[in-house]
Amino acid sequence: MFLSTYENKIDKKGRVSVPSSYRSHLSNLGYNGIICYPSFNNQSIEACSQDRIEKLSAGIDSLSPFEEKRDFFATSILSESINLQFDGEGRISLSTKLLKHAKIKNSMLFVGQGQTFQIWEPAAFEKFKVNARRKANINRASLKWEKHFNNNEGK
Repeated sequence: MFLSTYENKIDKKGRVSVPSSYRSHLSNLGYNGIICYPSFNNQSIEACSQDRIEKLSAGIDSLSPFEEKRDFFATSILSESINLQFDGEGRISLSTKLLKHAKIKNSMLFVGQGQTFQIWEPAAFEKFKVNARRKANINRASLKWEKHFNNNEGK
């Protein structure tokens, strides 16, 4: 899983090091890179593995080919997605378009989201985090635990 938050700076050549725990997780899944696209929920970059983008694509494909929503999702996610491979030192080069979308200039935060992660401009994320925490507190009763126990374990 992608957990925690890490801050890294962009080097002079426009590269940034992806946190080693994120690279390790991706490597365990058999990948040497990530898929990135501009978030349409936030001023951030969404990042995921190849299998995750394939699941999103399958969800989009499950919509009627003549449904307007299908085109909206395909355009907003798939047409904007970029496959970024890690170099020998675990770095990627984010496109100017992605950096501009997230208003990232010198440094960025890698924010774990479980099966995915986001890349944020640090000050923008701090504002988002305050609001997210407040809303999570208000909505905490809606978070449910799934039971994945065998027999009577965990009861």
